Amino acid sequence: MVTRVRTVAFQGIEAQPVDVQVMIAPGKMRMHIVGLPDKAVAESRERVQAALHASGLSMPVKKVTVNLAPADLPKEGSHYDLPIAVGLMAGLGAMPADALQSYVVLGELSLDGTITHVAGVLPAAIAANRQEKGLICPAPCGPEAAWAGAEIDILAPRSLIGLANHFRGTQVLSRPEPAMQASATGLPDLADIRGQESARRALEVAAAGGHNLLMMGPPGSGKSMLAQRLPSILPPLLPRELLDVSMIASIAGELMGGKLTDRRPFRAPHHSASMAAMVGGGIRAKPGEVSLAHHGVLFLDEFPEFTPQVLDSLRQPLETGECMIARANHRISYPAQIQLVAAMNPCRCGMAGEPGHTCARGPRCRQDYQARISGPLLDRIDIRIDVPSVSATDLIRPSVSESSASVAERVARARTIQKWRFEQLGVPSITTNAQCSVSLIEQVAQPDGPGLSLLQQASEQMRFSARAYHRVLKVARTLADLDGQETVGRIHLAEAISYRMAADTTSQAA
Repeated sequence: MVTRVRTVAFQGIEAQPVDVQVMIAPGKMRMHIVGLPDKAVAESRERVQAALHASGLSMPVKKVTVNLAPADLPKEGSHYDLPIAVGLMAGLGAMPADALQSYVVLGELSLDGTITHVAGVLPAAIAANRQEKGLICPAPCGPEAAWAGAEIDILAPRSLIGLANHFRGTQVLSRPEPAMQASATGLPDLADIRGQESARRALEVAAAGGHNLLMMGPPGSGKSMLAQRLPSILPPLLPRELLDVSMIASIAGELMGGKLTDRRPFRAPHHSASMAAMVGGGIRAKPGEVSLAHHGVLFLDEFPEFTPQVLDSLRQPLETGECMIARANHRISYPAQIQLVAAMNPCRCGMAGEPGHTCARGPRCRQDYQARISGPLLDRIDIRIDVPSVSATDLIRPSVSESSASVAERVARARTIQKWRFEQLGVPSITTNAQCSVSLIEQVAQPDGPGLSLLQQASEQMRFSARAYHRVLKVARTLADLDGQETVGRIHLAEAISYRMAADTTSQAA
């Protein structure tokens, strides 16, 4: 007799159906698992046997064969423990086999029979809901699975015994409730920043339109402080964005307690990060920092200290909004619609261009340091600003800086305008100006006569690439939205062009 239990295999953030087939047949007592299992799946044999023994059951004195179909799909992870165990229990008569047919099952087993947390429960629950099936998952993952829909039947037992008792009717499990993390409080506030008015303005524009931002200045000028305060002025995630971000976090195993959060991701990897850590990869092709920052911010401090290969690997995600990981045995795509924020010193000693300081190696120090960033990558950064040192006067004299709450209101208004505009144009998937296609930005950011003349003159003198031309239009459109203007005027284009002119020596060095 063959008992069948439905589970899933993960390919990116997609959950592919897998049929766990358990056959108990006469023969020497042993257990085989076939169907391209990895080491974690192969080791489930020992965990399942120990968990069954702890639950008061013993392995049959027969040959047990477990087939994970389709056999040509690689099976990775420890979440196959529970479907194999319940398949065996159904074969032994300890659990009704017909009841299991309406569920997708996943979970890892401890040696004492308890069911522990696994990654990917949210995508599995969404896939189960799509197949009109219920879900059996570990208790810690129940609040996460409940977000897949109110109509899906979810069982979140703490142990094999609890699951068996539920089907017997002696200990009925209640449906878990979806859970949200408490709203973040105590975020760094822009009111802490002294001076740096131009940098604060650039940060507001970047937040309003989702634009990439590069800050260059000497050590201690406040670049990292500014970047760390960006989350405090960004609007919360939209419902669809919340689901997308949570699915990636679930696959990566970073949903704590199964609770979702509407705060936009803010990832700040160290400059020693490898390419696999940045864009994703490894044996199981996990999502990297770029994908974990989806619909949020990727902050790269000490920008030129990252290896050139790692930096150039960001070029495709910045352009397409996804990370494509191609390997010999599989090809996986993770979403990566990010806002890149980078900070750097002007040279290795950090003080090039500052009044009263002379670089020890002369102009070559600045040129060599900035040349570590390629021109094509710089061309994808919409806003580049110089962040000069803060004077002692700015620090000593009493000053009242605008708080993050005030700036966040303007950012939210601008994003609301953008969202409404793109919904009217029939592209609700686009929510910010930075995500616009070339044809769309030319349609929504048509400048007036004086503005068009200025843009043409600046493009010829500064030799804008086609990408730079359209990115100037995107920033100008955001500036007009902040001002509540329907038409992109000369003043908006002038400010947008100035953000391309700032730190222009960087692009020349590259």
